[in-house]
Amino acid sequence: MLITILIAIVALIAGAAGCYFFFRYSTNGMLKRATIEAENIKKNKIIEAKEKFIALKQEHDNKIRQDEQRKQQREQQLNQREQQLQQRDQQLNQKQSDIQRAQNELQQRSQKVEQQQKALDYKQQEIDRLHKQALQQLEQASGISADQAKEQLVESLKDEAKTAAMAYINDVMDEARLNANKEAKKIVIQTIQRVASETTAENAVSVFHIDNDEVKGRVIGREGRNIRALEAATGVEIVVDDTPEAITVSGYDPVRREIACLALHQLIQDGRIHPARIEEVVAKVTKQVEDEIVETGKRTTIDLGVHGLHPELIRLIGKMKYRSSYGQNLLQHARETANLCAVMAAELGLNPKKARRAGLLHDIGKVAENEEELPHAALGMKICEKYGEKPDICNAVGAHHDEIEMETLIAPIVQACDAISGARPGARREIVETYVKRLNDLENLAMSFPGVIKTYALQAGRELRVIVGAEKISDNDTKLLSFDLAKRIQDEMTYPGQVKVTVIRETRAINFAK
Repeated sequence: MLITILIAIVALIAGAAGCYFFFRYSTNGMLKRATIEAENIKKNKIIEAKEKFIALKQEHDNKIRQDEQRKQQREQQLNQREQQLQQRDQQLNQKQSDIQRAQNELQQRSQKVEQQQKALDYKQQEIDRLHKQALQQLEQASGISADQAKEQLVESLKDEAKTAAMAYINDVMDEARLNANKEAKKIVIQTIQRVASETTAENAVSVFHIDNDEVKGRVIGREGRNIRALEAATGVEIVVDDTPEAITVSGYDPVRREIACLALHQLIQDGRIHPARIEEVVAKVTKQVEDEIVETGKRTTIDLGVHGLHPELIRLIGKMKYRSSYGQNLLQHARETANLCAVMAAELGLNPKKARRAGLLHDIGKVAENEEELPHAALGMKICEKYGEKPDICNAVGAHHDEIEMETLIAPIVQACDAISGARPGARREIVETYVKRLNDLENLAMSFPGVIKTYALQAGRELRVIVGAEKISDNDTKLLSFDLAKRIQDEMTYPGQVKVTVIRETRAINFAK
C-alpha cells in the first residue's frame, strides 16, 4: 500500500515536472512564431507603403505631365489664333488698299465723265442752236410752223396706220378661217376613214322560220291556248298566218321579241308545247337573255378598252344590242361613236380613253328601265352620275343634244361623232317622203304663228328653231310663243323622241355707206 502511494506520489511529481517543461517549451514556440509573424506583417506593411508611395508618385507625375501637355496645347492654339489674326489683319490691309485703289480709279473716272458730260452739253447746245436755225429757215421757206407740220405728219401717218392695220387684220382673219375649216374637215375625214363599222337594221317585227307548217297548229294549241300563253308570257304578238314556213313575232321591245323567238325555238325542238311548259321555257330563256346582255356588255367594254364601269352600266350597254334608232342598231352606234371619239380626241391632243368612254355611254339613257319624262341625254347623264362616272363624262353625255351647256372639250367631240355615226349613208333608214314631209309639216306649223319670220328644223326634226321679228313680238311674248308652239306640236304631230323648240328674237341696226 505504501509502495503504491509512493509510486503515485513519484508519478505525480514526474507528471508535474513534465507538464512544466512542456508548457515552457510550447510558450517559447508561440513567442517565436508571434515574433516571426510580426516581422512578416511589418515587412508587408512597409512594402504596401512603398507601393502606395510609388503609385501616388506616378499619379502625381502623370498629372504634371498632363498639365504640361494641356499647357503646350493651349500655347499651340494661342499661336494658331495669333497666326490667324495676323493673316486676317493682312487681308484687311490688302482689302483696304484695294478699296483705296478703287476709290482713286473711281474718282479719276468720275472726273473723266464730268469732262465728257461737259463736252456733250456743249455739243447739245450747239445742236439745239443749229436745229432752231434749221427750223426757222424751214418755217420761212414753207410758210407753216413746226407744230403745224408735226400735226399734219401725225394725221397722215395715223390714217395710213389704220388702213394698214385693218388690211392686216382682215388678212389674218381670212387666213385663220380658211386654215380652221381645212383642219376641221381634215380631222373629221381622217376620223371617218379610220373607223369602219357595220350597221344592223332593226324592225318592230321578227320572222321565225319553221321546217313545216304542221308546227303552226301545235304553236296555236287547242282553242289558241298555247299562243295566248306565249303572248302573255313574252309580251309580244304572235302572228300565225298563211305565210309559208314562217311565224311572225311583232313587238316594239326587241328584247321581248328575242325572248319569244328563242322560246319558240326551244319549244318546237322539245315538242312539248303547253301553257305550263311555255311559262317554264320563257322563264329559262329570259334568264339566258339577261346573261347574254351582261356578257355582251362585258365583251363590248373589253373590246373598246373601257374599264372600271359599274356593273349596272355594263348591263345597260348589253341591252343596247336589242335597241335601234331609225333602223340603226344602238350598240353598234355606241361602239362606232366611241371609236370615232377616240380617234378625234387623239387628233386634237386630248385624252382618247375619256372620249371613248363618253362616246360609249352617250346614248345610255335610251335603254333606261325606269323611263322618266326626260330627254334621253339628260336621263343618261343622270344614270352616269348615279353610278359614279366623272363629271366631264357626265357632262359629255348630257350635252350631246344641247340639253345642258358644254363644259369640257370632250362634249363637242361626242356631239360631232354622234352626228357622224348617225348621218353617214346607210347608218339610219327612213322613208324619204315621210321624213321630208314630217320636217315640212314641222316648219309649216311654226310659220302659221303670227310674227314668225323663218323656221329651221334641225337634227332630223329633234330641234325646231324659230326666228321672230323684233318689232312684232316682245321678249315676254317669245316665251309664250315657245310654249304654244310646243303644245301644238305635241297635240297635232307624231314624232320619235322629243322636239326642242327654240325661239330667237334679235334686234338689228343696219346702215349703208354711200
